[in-house]
Amino acid sequence: MAEKSIIATDKAPQAIGTYSQAVKVGNTVYLSGQIPLDPTSMQIVSDEFAAQVVQVFDNLTAVCEAAGGSLSDIVKLNIFMTDLSNFATVNEIMGRYFTQPYPARAAIGVKQLPKDSLVEMDGVMEI
Repeated sequence: MAEKSIIATDKAPQAIGTYSQAVKVGNTVYLSGQIPLDPTSMQIVSDEFAAQVVQVFDNLTAVCEAAGGSLSDIVKLNIFMTDLSNFATVNEIMGRYFTQPYPARAAIGVKQLPKDSLVEMDGVMEI
């Protein structure tokens, strides 16, 4: 098995459990789920869904950069939402962060997320 490298940055929220922000194996980086925590205060940034999505993308950006890549290197993105009626908002905001070719993606409705956030995202990056 290839050697694992742990990716960590203070520009994204610190892990709030028994996990790493990301793990790199070879050229693949597995990004842990990011919720809309401000990395400094470790508090949810807003009750507003759109603001939460922006913070999650900002957090993912920071982890991608710490791993030596960028959001454009994400090949698979998973989006978890507590209300799938917000799907159009996710698409609109995602368009600010990604250009074609877009990553493969799943949007999954869930009952609850950590710290009662409205959205969480994880993914796989190839660098």
